[in-house]
Amino acid sequence: MPGTLIPAADPSWMVMGHRVKYCFLMDPYALRMVRGDGRGRRRHMDLKQLRALVTVAEAGSVTRAAELLHLVQPAVTRQIRTLEQELGVILFERTRQGMQPTAAGTTMVERARRALNELERARAEIRPAAGVVTGIVTVGLLDSATGLLAEPLASAVLRDHPGIDLRLLTAYSGHLQQWLDDGDLDLTLLYNLASTPSLNAEPLVRERLWAVAPASAGLRADRPVPLREAVAHPLVVPASGHGLRSVIDAAATQARVEMNLVVQTNSMHVQKQLVRAGHGWTILPGVGIAQDVADGSLSAAPLCDPEVWRSIVLGTPRAGRVSPATRAVASELTDRIRSAVREGRWPSAELQDRAVKDT
Repeated sequence: MPGTLIPAADPSWMVMGHRVKYCFLMDPYALRMVRGDGRGRRRHMDLKQLRALVTVAEAGSVTRAAELLHLVQPAVTRQIRTLEQELGVILFERTRQGMQPTAAGTTMVERARRALNELERARAEIRPAAGVVTGIVTVGLLDSATGLLAEPLASAVLRDHPGIDLRLLTAYSGHLQQWLDDGDLDLTLLYNLASTPSLNAEPLVRERLWAVAPASAGLRADRPVPLREAVAHPLVVPASGHGLRSVIDAAATQARVEMNLVVQTNSMHVQKQLVRAGHGWTILPGVGIAQDVADGSLSAAPLCDPEVWRSIVLGTPRAGRVSPATRAVASELTDRIRSAVREGRWPSAELQDRAVKDT
């Protein structure tokens, strides 16, 4: 099982008679960090302390953390103080606004959270169940594709793999890639990304971007709109740094046109809401506006001169072992994507070469 290294608080930490810079011990029953003083005395960091640490940091209050942990407040306070004494550092600043992690506390919370997550995953994977795939799988879905994929994926996993604890997170591609690199996701959809030293990227879908306008504009799927015409309108676009914004900027540069930007946002929902209210047009993938066009709240048309495309890949980490549960969910997700494209539920999308060969 993968481990997470936690730095020693001082040079006196010893494991089996050896001084160490880092120490991280995990088994299915206990997580202990051992501190020696050179005279044989040892203190142990246990799971209760780590859970208290993470819960206080997330709740911002010892009182609230005690409620969540079903403990009395003094017990939580004692666990935090004991942990601080063992580490030799202050983990929280007690302020009027609540418990604020110090720099050392922030580092410790991050490491402790990963350790607890790994232990939870291990317990799920080794839970006795003959012939049943078990484990925790956390999947990242692109915000634009959530409406099309989340429910079918959950239904398939619940039906065919009831032993899997499925967790779905949605965000933009940049955030999902960061979460994958940080180990918070087991697999995720990303776009316009090739394989990197830290992750594998399997091509799945290539999809066209659309000009999106109020219903009164009367845009139609069978009448593509030139990019120059679309960007001449006031535009509501993703914020700078967003992957989709990078695609739009590159297309505008290629076409040598200037965009009339009025609002930038990190929310696709806000983009559509502002367009409905008449504040401008936007540019989105067809999968993100199919339902809005179908119910008549927006109108849309594919972009042309030039056509603008984005590629969606399945990202998985290169490092570490891929569990059977993760492989099973990855297979279900790719199957749901292929079905959506083949059945025409993913507007103006094409399966990539590998996805076509696998169908």
